[in-house]
Amino acid sequence: MHNKSTSLLLNIGHALDHMFLLIFATAVTTIAKDFGVARWEDLMPYSVAAFFFFGLGSIPAGRLGDLWGRRQMMIVFFIGIGLASLLVALTQSPMQLALALALLGCAASIYHPVGIPMLVQGAQRPGWTIGVNGLAGNLGLAAAAVVTGLFVKYFGWRMAFVIPGVVSVGCGVLFAMSAPREAMAPAKKKAASGQHEGVSVPKLLLVMTIASTSGSMLFNFSTSSNYELLASKFVAISQDPAQIGTFLAGVYVLASLTQLLVGHLLDRVALKTLYRSVIAVQFVGLLIANYTQGWWFYIAQLIFMAAIFGSIPFIDAMIVRFVDDAMRSRVSGMRLAVSLGASSLAVWLIGPIVKAAGFTTLVWVMAATSVMTFAVVSLLPGTTSSSGSPGKTSA
Repeated sequence: MHNKSTSLLLNIGHALDHMFLLIFATAVTTIAKDFGVARWEDLMPYSVAAFFFFGLGSIPAGRLGDLWGRRQMMIVFFIGIGLASLLVALTQSPMQLALALALLGCAASIYHPVGIPMLVQGAQRPGWTIGVNGLAGNLGLAAAAVVTGLFVKYFGWRMAFVIPGVVSVGCGVLFAMSAPREAMAPAKKKAASGQHEGVSVPKLLLVMTIASTSGSMLFNFSTSSNYELLASKFVAISQDPAQIGTFLAGVYVLASLTQLLVGHLLDRVALKTLYRSVIAVQFVGLLIANYTQGWWFYIAQLIFMAAIFGSIPFIDAMIVRFVDDAMRSRVSGMRLAVSLGASSLAVWLIGPIVKAAGFTTLVWVMAATSVMTFAVVSLLPGTTSSSGSPGKTSA
């Protein structure tokens, strides 16, 4: 177990990680005008490198987390992502922007394979711990929406990168001061005996990676397009970036509460059954969203985002349940590299899909992705709840 300040900073780190990756998507229209790009859709592909390296960088980040130390890597994360954000604010062209965002993606890649395994070390209720951490990450999305909208309106898009960058560097200093030094790197610790000999780990990792990839694609499709999607579907607020950001932040805050519910249930309910139920709600919400406008769309957006956010804790819960702590960062890093690297394609596709066919087609693509995730999750082996309570096996 960690001291309270360390746990708090680890959760804040998750919020910052997701916030930084969504600042660009929220401010893209204003940035496009500043750089002389005719349409925001044409600027979206320049952010692909950030999401690609967000995934690819997970491999070395996870390896260093296990072999060098998670505390050291988290210090690098806080300071590195803060400095990269300041660099983004200094860019003057789309290509400079793409390179700076790529560096930001490299720094952002550290958190998930390092921060989450560090947080759950010795946790008595891993499901709840992951749920709270997931809530923190999604509050970062809400902050990206509302804070960026306000900064864009009153101070310009560059300050939307500068202020969070300074905050992150400050958090890095606080983390270095408060987080206790590790006695040894996780990989040097003696591995615990396995708890689930009947589970085929290679099959589990394959299914987990595929499910994570399709889930990450849906996450990227939604979070990277939600701002423009809401503006197109809710005409009454479409001309005010601050108002759009505030409405979207409301979606993210309310939807994020699903993380706590899922985290609570993960310690008590069969993982496979719970996972499939959440994905089914995703599909229904997306289906409703494609046939509604205004306030009804806003409700549908809240439903599908609640289910998308609610699906996030499952992969980390499986890693905690089936992978020894001595190698969790490396396993998580490899999984993230595949899933996030592949799902970066979603960010690249948003602009071309919307430009060629509109948001209706984009939402249908998201619904199809949800169906694919459901099919893959159905291949998971039956498991007990993460607390290991007997008699709670999945279908």
